[in-house]
Amino acid sequence: MKKRNLFSGIAVAATLVVATVWAADAGKLTVVGAGGVLQDAERKAFFEPFAKASGVALTEDSYSGQMAKVRAMVSSGSVSWDVMQVEQNTLLSGCAEGLFEPLDWSKIGKKEDFIPEAYNECGVGAFVWSMVPSYDKSKLSNGPATWADFWDTKTWPGKRGFRQTAKMTLEIALLADGVQPGDVYKVLATKPGQDRAFAKLDQIKPDIIWWTSGAESLERLAAGDVAATATFNGRVSAANATGKNFALIWNGQVYGIDYWGVVKGSPNKANAEKFIAFAASEAAQSVFPESIAYGVTNLKAIRTIKPELAKDLPTTEANLASAVGLNTEFWADNGEALEARFATWRAQ
Repeated sequence: MKKRNLFSGIAVAATLVVATVWAADAGKLTVVGAGGVLQDAERKAFFEPFAKASGVALTEDSYSGQMAKVRAMVSSGSVSWDVMQVEQNTLLSGCAEGLFEPLDWSKIGKKEDFIPEAYNECGVGAFVWSMVPSYDKSKLSNGPATWADFWDTKTWPGKRGFRQTAKMTLEIALLADGVQPGDVYKVLATKPGQDRAFAKLDQIKPDIIWWTSGAESLERLAAGDVAATATFNGRVSAANATGKNFALIWNGQVYGIDYWGVVKGSPNKANAEKFIAFAASEAAQSVFPESIAYGVTNLKAIRTIKPELAKDLPTTEANLASAVGLNTEFWADNGEALEARFATWRAQ
């Protein structure tokens, strides 16, 4: 009996030693997100569970979408970021530019297990988000319900918040001008259509306050700096969960996908691929909307999301009825010229 206890104790001790050594040797990983409540949700659903399961020492960082630092890292060969959360057009242009590693999808999952848009040579769809109009219902009992209403500063006086980019802002302007969702990119692909979008923005240009982060958009709304704002749906839901009363308007949502990508020359590429596989799994994605109201890309996870959560996600069928899907190919081809025109227009 004593011998069995002795051996049992040795076995337990050995297991602990092996586990400790394995964890110590599991390596490192730096994951970069967009900060705020979104990164809080990623931490809960992806970062902390992965670190616990793998033993990898995971470090977080955040950025505002600018790629200058990444270009400097890659060109100098001194890469300190491993996995990045990036928007569609950033992934496409970065992949073409050689800023992201091509991925081995056999290490991540079956393509057919994801929505079609989730697949990319250099990235895996992380979540689906949406740009929507919102207002503070504690200040306005019956605020604007469409983008056309959003432009009506006589009925609803006050400033309007917009993200400081041409992307999505031009689409919104065309929707406000009466273009049907299915025709937005047909119109925007033409010079007259682009002129039409800028002319629509001219109508409220003096009333626009530009924001550069999702957190700022709702901070300005809460402070009363703007009467209504374009913002991310997940930010609205997260704010309302803390006691705010912001409107979540799906009519005319413009939705896109963010991806996980691995920075070219990542010193921890193997761990980066393991993380992405973990974050793309049904188990991880099915809990993500519990922390923030963004849709997911794993089809099995989509089917298991609770109905009370699903109703507030961009990917719910009813919410897609009047939606515009962000056309990444359009922005890859036209983004540089339109963003330059947009910057000039704002400065005038």
